[in-house]
Amino acid sequence: MKTRKILGWGLGVGLGLVQSSAMAGGGYFAMGYGPMARHMAGATTAYAEDAFAGASNPAKWLAAGNRVDIGGEFFMPYRRVERTGSNTVHDFATTSAKDIFVLPEGAISRRINERLAWGVTVYGNGGLNTEYRGNNGVPGSNLAPAACGNKPANFLLGCDKLGIDIVQLVTAPGVAYEVLPGHTLGIAPLLVFQRFEAYGFQAFRAFSKNPTDVSNRGWDWAPGLGVRVGWLGEISSRLSLGAAWASRVYMDEFEQYDGLIADGALDIPENYSLGLAWQATRDLTVTFDYQRINFGDVPATGNGVLNTLLNPVDDALGTSTGTGFNWENQDNFRTGVVYDVNPTLALRAGYAYGARPQRDDGINSVTMNMLTPNAEHQFSAGLTWRPSPGGEFHVGYSRFIASAYEGPSATALLGIGGTERIEAHVNTVMLGWSWRQ
Repeated sequence: MKTRKILGWGLGVGLGLVQSSAMAGGGYFAMGYGPMARHMAGATTAYAEDAFAGASNPAKWLAAGNRVDIGGEFFMPYRRVERTGSNTVHDFATTSAKDIFVLPEGAISRRINERLAWGVTVYGNGGLNTEYRGNNGVPGSNLAPAACGNKPANFLLGCDKLGIDIVQLVTAPGVAYEVLPGHTLGIAPLLVFQRFEAYGFQAFRAFSKNPTDVSNRGWDWAPGLGVRVGWLGEISSRLSLGAAWASRVYMDEFEQYDGLIADGALDIPENYSLGLAWQATRDLTVTFDYQRINFGDVPATGNGVLNTLLNPVDDALGTSTGTGFNWENQDNFRTGVVYDVNPTLALRAGYAYGARPQRDDGINSVTMNMLTPNAEHQFSAGLTWRPSPGGEFHVGYSRFIASAYEGPSATALLGIGGTERIEAHVNTVMLGWSWRQ
């Protein structure tokens, strides 16, 4: 336990630098990793211009050559939730207190020879970070008096600030090998560490298999292991195709929250992508990606919101069939464009669409997803400036278009009900620097 605490403290320092909010069409996955992908809304499965292959397609390390890429993104979300129509003291609105995060990332790739390369990518799936500090202002209105005393109720009927924070730090070392002329395979183990915290869920304790490990337990962490494999093929001098698959990452349980999270763990779902890059002219390249993320296969994200409320004995919180976010397997579509103005300047832009992972806008989905807003449309743009033969400076901007999600409240089963609604949008600014040989 002492070793676990020491490791947890050290990892907490690193993970604390990698935070964001579930906003993109990709659930809690970012639209892309690295400067090129962030410029192009993630449409880079077959586009190999930086060393972040471990986060998209490991086969790209050979084409990327010898380089180091570092960067960071300023992630600035806005979220507002409200409940109306219950005709009770629980009708009120509040906004999230956290509205800026920094997401650092880095990668390296090196060619061993003309057919073999290695690389390492370090990136974060930021996650589900929301903190609502508002309450209904009515003393004694919470549904957990044993823990909250006479305090007013927060949005989910506990007390004080309400929120969750899930952060995933992924290190992906690997190799790429040209098996046939123009065709490269790559593999990268995924070494994952998660950090999790939940607070304000005191009212959930009555429905848990382990009421002491539901809310306000501080930070907990868990490791996990998976793998990503990929292929990159040069079909012609103008057309490249790519494909990548990442296994489900089975994570250890969060010991301090095994009474809240379904099955006690938040596994990273299996996902795969297909992409193409077409050089339309000497200076213009167009890319397209399709991605599938199997959120519905993971109990914590795939189980319905009502599972525990409808059967608190067999489907108690923390069991494999307990309440989750009711997300389904999700499809994402992305396209990007690159225009090389001259040898020192490249302009990029992209658009991504991903249907919300929530299965529907019914009573079995809405309430828990007040904590996990997901925009469906993202636009991005950026530039790369090469002030010297070996240096590149990157700057980019993206906008997750404002959207709203609403439906009937699951608190109807507790005699409250009404309609719940969340409004959200995000602006991001990224900066990066690369060294090339």
